[in-house]
Amino acid sequence: MAAVEYVHENGVARITLNSPPQNRIGNELVAGLTAAIMDVAGRNDTRALLLSATGPDFSWGGDIRNWQNISHKDFGATLEQALQLTNTFEDFPFPTIAAVQGQCSGGGYELALRADIIIAADNARFGHSEATIGVFTFLGGVQRVADRIGRGRALEWAYTAEMIEAQRALDLGLVNQCVPSDELADTAESWVEKLASGATLAHAAHKKLLRAWSTSGVAAADAMIPQMAEDIHASADLQDHLPAAIAAVEAGEPRPKFPFKGQ
Repeated sequence: MAAVEYVHENGVARITLNSPPQNRIGNELVAGLTAAIMDVAGRNDTRALLLSATGPDFSWGGDIRNWQNISHKDFGATLEQALQLTNTFEDFPFPTIAAVQGQCSGGGYELALRADIIIAADNARFGHSEATIGVFTFLGGVQRVADRIGRGRALEWAYTAEMIEAQRALDLGLVNQCVPSDELADTAESWVEKLASGATLAHAAHKKLLRAWSTSGVAAADAMIPQMAEDIHASADLQDHLPAAIAAVEAGEPRPKFPFKGQ
C-alpha cells in the first residue's frame, strides 16, 4: 500500500495521505508527497489540487521516531528540505484545497495550512502539538495561523497546544467551510471541480497578488498589477469571451457563463 496516493486527470491533481489510522509524516509518506508535489510542479496542465487523507484522521503530524538517531545538523537539513517542499506546494499558481477530518495536528496541520482553502469535517480538530514535546512549528504553522486569523490567536494556540474544534475554527476564519463528516468528500470534490473549470489565470493572479501583499505589503502588490493586467488582457480566455460579454452589456442581459481553458 502506497503511503501517498496521487492521481492527475482532467486538470485536477489529487494527493491523498494513505497511512492510516494516524497518517504520521514519516519517511515513506514524505517520499510519496515529494514525488507527487514535484510531478505537479513539473506540469503545466494543472488547474486545481485536492489534498485529503484516508482513515479517521487527517494527520497527527511528524513521526518523531525518525528524530532519535539523527545528527542535529542532518535534522536541520531534513527540515530545510521539508520547507522547500511545502513552499512549492503553497506557491502553486492554481487553487489548492485541503479536506480535513478527525485529528489534524503538528506537521499535518501545517501541511493543511499551506492550502488555499480548508474544508473541515465537523469532527475535525486542529492544533499545534509541538509545545507538548518542547519544539516549535517546524513547517511555518504559527505564522500561517497568524496570517489567517491574527498574531494573538496564533501565539495562544502555539503556547497552549489547544486543539480547536472544526466549528470554532470556522467561526474564527481558520477554515473556509465545516460540513458533516459524511459530506466531506463530496463537498471537497465539488470545490475542486468548480475551481478547476473556472478562471484559472485570474485565480493565479489573485494568488500572486496576495503572496506579494503578505510578504511585502499593499504597495508591492499594487505595483505588479499593470504588467499582470497586460498579460491577462492578452489571454485567449479573455479575448474569446469578450465579444459575448460586450454583447450582453449592450443587450442589458446578464453575462453568460463562459468555459475557461486556462490559456
